[in-house]
Amino acid sequence: MNHLEKVKEIIAEHFNVEKDTLSPETDLVVELHADSLDLVELIMAFEDAFDLTIPDEVAMSVKKISDIVDYLEKSE
Repeated sequence: MNHLEKVKEIIAEHFNVEKDTLSPETDLVVELHADSLDLVELIMAFEDAFDLTIPDEVAMSVKKISDIVDYLEKSE
């Protein structure tokens, strides 16, 4: 499974939405109404799923699904 699919799976489960409704351009705050707690929980889920630590400055800059996917791809 590639990064995008895994990230979409985690987000779909967290927000109880269909994975197919998500795209790289999905805005977590605007479209999914994520609050700060949601974002922290998502970052922790990504860290667990990909076995890495995401720095706070990166975590705070995540707005769209593509932001986290781009970071994960650069971290390999």
